[in-house]
Parts: sequence; structure tokens; C-alpha cells
Amino acid sequence: MKRYLFIMSLIALLGACAKKEGKFDRADGTAAITVASLENHLKILASDAFMGRMPFTEGEQKTIAYLQEQFKNLGLESGNGSSYLQEVPMVEITTTAAPVMEVKSAKKKFTLEGLKDYVIWTQRTDPTTEVKDTELVFAGFGIVAPEYNWNDYEGLDVKDKVVVVLVNDPGFGAEDVSLFKGNTMTYYGRWTYKFEEAARQGARGILIIHDDVPAGYGFWVVQNSWNASKLYLDTRGKDLYFSAFTGWVSQPAAKKLFEEAGIDWASTVSAARKPGFKAVPMKLSITTSLVVKAKYDKSHNVIGKITGAKQPDEYIIYSTHWDHLGIGKPDEKGDTIYNGALDNASGTAGMLELIKAFKNMENKPNRTVVFLAVTAEEQGLYGSEYYAQNPVYPREKTVANINMDGINPYGRMKDIVVVGIGQSDLEDYLDAEAKAVGRYTSPEPNPVAGYYFRSDHFNFAKVGIPALYTNTGIDHHEKGADYGKQLQDEYVSKYYHKPSDEYDTSRWNLEGAAEDLQLLFNVGKKLAFETSWPQWKKGSEFKSTREQYMPKVN
Repeated sequence: MKRYLFIMSLIALLGACAKKEGKFDRADGTAAITVASLENHLKILASDAFMGRMPFTEGEQKTIAYLQEQFKNLGLESGNGSSYLQEVPMVEITTTAAPVMEVKSAKKKFTLEGLKDYVIWTQRTDPTTEVKDTELVFAGFGIVAPEYNWNDYEGLDVKDKVVVVLVNDPGFGAEDVSLFKGNTMTYYGRWTYKFEEAARQGARGILIIHDDVPAGYGFWVVQNSWNASKLYLDTRGKDLYFSAFTGWVSQPAAKKLFEEAGIDWASTVSAARKPGFKAVPMKLSITTSLVVKAKYDKSHNVIGKITGAKQPDEYIIYSTHWDHLGIGKPDEKGDTIYNGALDNASGTAGMLELIKAFKNMENKPNRTVVFLAVTAEEQGLYGSEYYAQNPVYPREKTVANINMDGINPYGRMKDIVVVGIGQSDLEDYLDAEAKAVGRYTSPEPNPVAGYYFRSDHFNFAKVGIPALYTNTGIDHHEKGADYGKQLQDEYVSKYYHKPSDEYDTSRWNLEGAAEDLQLLFNVGKKLAFETSWPQWKKGSEFKSTREQYMPKVN
């Protein structure tokens, strides 16, 4: 009888385990995400000892050593074979631009002043690069977008010419929301796209006309690139063309160019917003030069994984960037260390909390969960670009990417912001998890800024992998949306990319950060127990890319 009861009890126990195994449980592992642990990692990563976490510096070595140590301590498997590192070959290009740009018209010569009127740099590594008496052409928005039946370069030969283009895309400021995406910036409005397209067209150089509102930031942000060092992927051995220079021109300087060219500013810009616009030769030429120093080296992505129990060859990738701006120009207090507490020690610390949560789950995920901390986001998303071009895990086996770039420092919020709303099914996953805990998702308050194209998830999207990127909500749990928006505006004006972005207990409250991490944890956990695949939504710029190599996704 005792033996019978033992066997029946064992069967019942095994049945209960089998019933629970492999199923999504919202509570499983969530309690492992704590404010205390998050704060500890954040304090360390944002400390002066890490020297702003700049690639190619001692700050990088300290950061990747810390992350590898934490990955090991948390029980994470190495994510790149036997290593936690993925080498990212890069080149550091330091440009010293001539102090002026000489402009010639048929009647006169004049100069634009570097830094004040324009900012230029180059991706070429030749010791010197120059443009001499090179023709300017106004090419509208500098966009080739077949799905919108739009081609600003149609019939235009820009070889050995410098194109001048408008920031953002034609939909911005238009009443017609079907024109591109209205005030929501598309991929084609992103400055990086415009530089890449100009190179594809063979342009000698490109100048984007800056405007605070459609750009989403002031000209001072652009001015930080004057005679500065920039990191790029090492492209030696590849047959790639780069324009002699890329850069920005201030709107007052651009208007002066238009005036000297005899082109009406208002009517021409208005015409550029309409389909069928034809490029306008400006009948001006420019002369300027840059002196270049190039240094080749390797930075590193840090990568670990938890192998799935049932679908180990299907991958969910959490990403964050560990880098910031290092040591630079002193602020008004003489501080030279750009600690990057919010951007992005917070996201990196958040990833460590997610690893802990997944490792504390009672049920092992069915799919493999990958944790990827990338380098050189601040330099142009290059760490994630290198991973996307050289994936450790095949793109056709990668289910989704969930990216963290800055997590909530302001306390509890009722909402969480979906950046680039309308892109993929992952937004619906997040919405369901938010509703389950009495919260809601909201669209980004400033869609014109194009934040969906400004962090590492973008490189996953470009190769077709559905990617989710969130931001701090604005509906403060106690003080409402106006207060929450005020906090975000204050961050941009006082702390963004400045030495003042430090961890400060007097103004930071990580309770909301922990709650946001729990939502992102549960989105990934739900995906980890499913067999279905999230899709791009109709109208997404990235849907066709995914379909080209995965035509029969379930």
C-alpha cells in the first residue's frame, strides 16, 4: 500500500511539473529584479573610475572586464563560442578641418566659418582630403524611397559635386499624414541615411541643412563633431566608396548660400516637399580641406546566453550599449568625464538585472536568450552594425531584438513609451504585459526626432529582425504627464551628452526602472516559451527585408 501511494504521489508530482514546464508564467523570475542590485551596477559603471567608457581606452578595458565578470558570476554561458567577447575591428579617424570654406559665385567670393556656420568630417583615411572649386547642388531631401515613389536623385549626376539637402523627410510639417509618415520621422529622414545615399550616388560631399525642430536637437549637438575623433568600422579590403566629406550647415549659412545663388529659399524648400521635385544647381562652388589621422584598433561587444530547453536554435536577443563619450571638453564646473549614467550605464545595469531574472526562473526558457552589450553606439551604432553584419546567431533564426538605451530614472510611471510605434508585433506583446500590471503603452512624445533610428535595435531592424525599443513614460504615477514631460525636457537640456549625466541619489529614483525592466523581461520571457514568430506590421520599412529571406514565417 505504501509503495502504491508513493508511486501515485510521484506520478502526480511529475504531472504537475510537466504541466508547468515550458509555459509562460508572468511571476516566474520577476522578483529577482531589484532596485538595490540595479543601483549597485549603475553606480559602478557610471563612476569616474570607468572614465566615461570610451572605446579604445582604459575605460573600455574596465567595462568589458566588469561585464565578463558579472556574466560569469550570474551563470551565463559564453555567447561567442568559448568567449564572452566579439572583436569589432574599427578605425579611429581624427580630422582637422580648414577653418573656413571658400564659396565662389559668378560674381563674388566669400567664406563660411567652420564650427560657426558648418561642421564637416570624413570617413576617408588618406592623410589629406579636399574639395576644390566643387559645384553645389540642392537635392531636396536627398532621398530615394521606391515605396513612396520618391527619388530626389532621379536624372541627377552628382559625381564630383557636393549635394546640399534638407533634414528629416518631406512628411514633416505637412498636413497630409500619408506623405511618408507625416510628422513621424521615417528611416529616410535620418542623417545617417542621407550620408549613405549621397555616397551611393557618388557625391563628392554632402551638407545637411540643420533646423532644430525637424532635426530634434540644436546645432550645438552637431558642433560637438568639429575636429573631433570618430570611430568607424574597419572597411579595409572592401570596395566601398565614401564621400570626401560629410557634414552639416547651419540654416542661416544655408540661406546665405541660397541668396548668393539667386534661389528663393521659401519657394524652393516648399517645392522640395512635393513629389516630382527636380534638383537645383546652385551655380556656386566651394573649396575646403581636412587633415586626417587614422588609427586602427579593435573594440569589443560582450555576449552571453542561456541555451533554450526545447528550441535552442531560435534566439531572442536583448541588446544594450556599454559605451559613452569618455573624457572630453570640461563643462562650466571643470568636469571632463562624460560618465553617461543614464546613457547608457543604466541600460547596461538593467541588462545584468534581466540576466539575473532569467537565471532565477523556475522553468528554463524554451528558446535561447542572448544578452549582447555592444560597443560604439555613441559613434554611430557601430558595435550593433558589426554584429548585424557578422551575426553569431543567424538572422533567420533570430526571433526578436529587445533594446535598452537609457532606463527610467524618475520613479514610477503609469505608461511606458513605445519608440517608433506601428513597427512590429512586439509592441502588442509589451501592451499586453503593461495592461496585466495596470499600466499602458504610449507613443513617443516627439516622433519627429526619429529615435527608432538612433539606437542599436535599428541595425537589427535593417536586417529584418523585429526590434522593440522603449523609452521612459511621461505619465508620472503621482504628478502626471506634464511633470513627466518636464523631466525629460530637463534631461535633454541639462544632462544629455554632458559631464553632468552622473548618478545622483538626490534626483534619481529607480523604482520605475525596476518596473520597466520587469515588463521587458516578461516580453522576452513570453517569446521564449512560444513557437510563433512576431512580425513586422504593414507599412514598416523593414517588413520586405524580413520576407525576402523568411517568406514562410509562421
